[in-house]
Amino acid sequence: MSSLADQDNSTPSDGLPSDIKPISIVDEMKRSYLDYAMSVIVSRALPDVRDGLKPVHRRILYSMHENGYEWNKPYRKSARVVGDVMGKYHPHGDSAIYDALVRMAQNFSLRLPLIDGQGNFGSIDGDPAAAMRYTECRLEKVAHKLLDDIDKETVDFQENYDNSESEPVVLPAKFPNLLVNGAGGIAVGMATNIPPHNLGEVIDAAIAIMENPAMSLEELMEIVPGPDFPTGGMILGRSGIRNAFQTGRGSIVMRAKVDIEEVRKDRNALIVTEIPYQVNKSTMIEKIAELVRDKRVEGISDIRDESDRSGMRVVIELKRDAVPDVVLAQLYRFSQLQTSFGANMVALNGGKPEQMNLTDMLKAFVSFREEVVQRRTRYLLKKARDRAHILVGLGIAVANIDEVIQLIRTAPDPATARAQLMERDWPARDVEPLIRLIDDPRHQVREDGTYKLSEEQARAILDLRLQRLTALGRDEIDDELKKIGAEISDYLDILRSRARIQEIVRD
Repeated sequence: MSSLADQDNSTPSDGLPSDIKPISIVDEMKRSYLDYAMSVIVSRALPDVRDGLKPVHRRILYSMHENGYEWNKPYRKSARVVGDVMGKYHPHGDSAIYDALVRMAQNFSLRLPLIDGQGNFGSIDGDPAAAMRYTECRLEKVAHKLLDDIDKETVDFQENYDNSESEPVVLPAKFPNLLVNGAGGIAVGMATNIPPHNLGEVIDAAIAIMENPAMSLEELMEIVPGPDFPTGGMILGRSGIRNAFQTGRGSIVMRAKVDIEEVRKDRNALIVTEIPYQVNKSTMIEKIAELVRDKRVEGISDIRDESDRSGMRVVIELKRDAVPDVVLAQLYRFSQLQTSFGANMVALNGGKPEQMNLTDMLKAFVSFREEVVQRRTRYLLKKARDRAHILVGLGIAVANIDEVIQLIRTAPDPATARAQLMERDWPARDVEPLIRLIDDPRHQVREDGTYKLSEEQARAILDLRLQRLTALGRDEIDDELKKIGAEISDYLDILRSRARIQEIVRD
C-alpha cells in the first residue's frame, strides 16, 4: 500500500486543485451582475414597444389562445391557466404568473382589460384577488386583436426554456397596446412608467403619423390631448403631458372628480366619484380621516363610502360653517385626492431599452404593423401558389385523362405510377393561360408546349377521385385556378406597393 506522501494530488503552489482556476472576484461580479441586469431588462421588467407586453403577459395570452380559452367559450379555472403557462413557457413562481393574470382582468388597472375574469379579481379598495383555485377566466374579445394572424408566420417564434415548445417573440398586435394600457416596471438601473391612453385617440394618431411622419407634437396633441386613466379623474395642466409626450419623461398631476352637494339644510358634502389612477380608495379614506383627527384639515364632520355596483361615491360631509372650496383645496393639498403620475416612457425597441416619446412609439408600432402585413401577405401568397401548383397538375391530368388512366392501370404499384407521371412530358397548351395567372417560376411550359409534373402534383393526381375527372370536374379546377390566380395577383400587388400595405394597416 502506497503512502499518502507517494500520491500526486497535482496541487499547485497556491493550494488549489488543478481543475480550479483563480479569477478576480471583481471581474466575476461585474460579468454576472451585467448578465442578471440584462435578463431582468429584456426578459422580465420592460414591455416591448410593438405589442406593449412583458414576457409573462405575452405568454399568458398566447397560452390561453393556444388552449382555446376564447371570449365566446366557457370560463376556465385560473389555476389551469397558470399551470399551463408555468409548465410550458414561464418557469417562475405561480404567484407571479397569477398576479400578472389578475392585473390584466382589472378594469381599474388597465384601460382595456385583456382577460375576462369571473370571481373575485380584487378591487380598487386594495382587496386581493381570491386564490387561483376559485377564480375563472377567458380571453376578452379585444385580446384577439393582439393574437390575430399569429398562425400565418407574421411574427418570429423561439424555443421555450427547455426546447420542448415554441413561443412567439412578440404578438402581431393590431392596436398600440403599450399606449392604450400603459405599463410599469422596475428593472436593474432603470424603470418604466407609461400612462394609459384612449383607444380611439391612439388609433387616430397612429393613422395620422402613418400619413404624415413629419407631424409636429402640437398636431399630435390635438388628436391625443393626454392620458386617459381607467379610474377617471382630471389632469391638472398640460405641461407635464407635453414633457412626457416630447421627451418621454414628465410629471402628470391628477385630481379626483369632486362635486359639491347639499345633503340637508345648511349642510354641504363633497362627493367623490372618480379618483386618481393607482390610488387605493380605502387607504385614501383612512388618510383623510387621519387628517381630520390631527386637525390638519378643518371643516369635515363625517366621511363614508357609499360606493356600490353602479359606481364610486365617497361622501365627505362638511360642518355647517365650512366653506366647501376651502376644504376641498386643503384635501387636494394634503390627501390623495391629488397625486402625480411620473411618466417614464422606457420600452424595448429592437431588443434594447430606449427612452421614447409619443411620436417614437407610434412610428415603431406603425412600422411593425407594416411588417406584419407584409409577412402575412407573403404567407398567403405561398399558400395560394402551393394550391395552384396542385391545381395545375390536376388540370393537366384532366386534359390528358385517357393517357393518365392507362398509365396508372398498367403501373405495378403507386410508387411506379408516380415516377412515370413525373418522367413523362405532358401536353400543356390547354392549361398554359391558367399557368400564366399563377406568376410562379416553378410553373413553366416548355417551348414545345410540354410540362413536367412535380412529385406533389403526381401524388395529388394519384389521390384524385374519379368524379373529378369529368368535364364538370375540369370546370371546377379551372374556376378555382382562376380564383387563386386573381388572389396571387392581388398579393403580389400588395407586396409591391407600400400604399396598399398602409391601406390594409389603416383598415
